[in-house]
Amino acid sequence: MTEEAQRVFDAIEALKQIADPTQRARALGEVLKALPVQNKALKEARQEAVKELLERPGASLRSVGAELGINFSTVQDIVKGYSGSGKNRPKTQGASDG
Repeated sequence: MTEEAQRVFDAIEALKQIADPTQRARALGEVLKALPVQNKALKEARQEAVKELLERPGASLRSVGAELGINFSTVQDIVKGYSGSGKNRPKTQGASDG
């Protein structure tokens, strides 16, 4: 895990260790309330970083996937802004559609 990511998880752990239950509940509530917005922002930032990787000369979905330790199809999903299961992806137009 990168040092930056570890610091985030350390901060979350510190929240869980707040001695006063009122302060702990308030602090955890603040973080939980902000998570949906932050999650969206993190996904967008990751998408931009992956797009930058793909813009390098000779880069491919497979080479970027190997560099990041993820499947090439996951790289493709990130670039397209997909997340979660396939049920949220737009259906492709095919012979059976109509």
